[in-house]
Amino acid sequence: MRNRTRFTMVRFGNVLGSSGCVIPLFKKQIRAGGPVTVTHRNITRYFMTIPEAAQLVIQAGAMGEGGDVYVLDMGEQIKIAQLAEKMISLSGLSVRSDDNPDGDIAIEFTGLRPGEELYEELLIGGNVTATEHPMIMRANETRLDWEALKAALFELAVAVKDDNHPRISALFKSLVDGYTPDKEIVDWIYRQHANGRHESAAHPDAVAVVFQSAYDDEAVDVGVKRHEAWGQTPYGV
Repeated sequence: MRNRTRFTMVRFGNVLGSSGCVIPLFKKQIRAGGPVTVTHRNITRYFMTIPEAAQLVIQAGAMGEGGDVYVLDMGEQIKIAQLAEKMISLSGLSVRSDDNPDGDIAIEFTGLRPGEELYEELLIGGNVTATEHPMIMRANETRLDWEALKAALFELAVAVKDDNHPRISALFKSLVDGYTPDKEIVDWIYRQHANGRHESAAHPDAVAVVFQSAYDDEAVDVGVKRHEAWGQTPYGV
């Protein structure tokens, strides 16, 4: 029987009221008397309600033919600092600042986390086309054919096996369109290794998954055994 499963990807920003949204955190911080924490005064994010997101994802899935990448029209990005100010105001309180030292709740800027961007990018490049739905766009992105991807996954697994983080970073830069990191490697294991405190490489089970996914039809035997001598469970659990 022919497999009729279609795989479609839909990209969108933050969903208001979801578990990963910043609003529940802000509510908790306001109830506790503050401060409300924001990483940067100029950081912005897209927002959409749960009903909007759910309906558009379902509709995009219905349009997909397989291998499609869709992007939802999220409107304009919103400054998180302004969102925090508005939530404090809607709670019947005032923002404590240099201009208003007697305010109720302070906003504290904690600094961007490693890898965190000031603004969201839903697209890799700007090549999009319209669809029959005004709020759903189709992204036309470069992609690797399977043979090239299979070879890249094999090389990536070798780099993971050897804890070769610079090589991993270089592979991502060459393979992922638009990936241009501007910061040093912040991986904890890499730093431990660089400081002479890391005694073992990536767990073999994790590496084997990458090898097997790349060469499943050839049934490649990875043969990585470095962790077994240490009696470690997968992923350090």
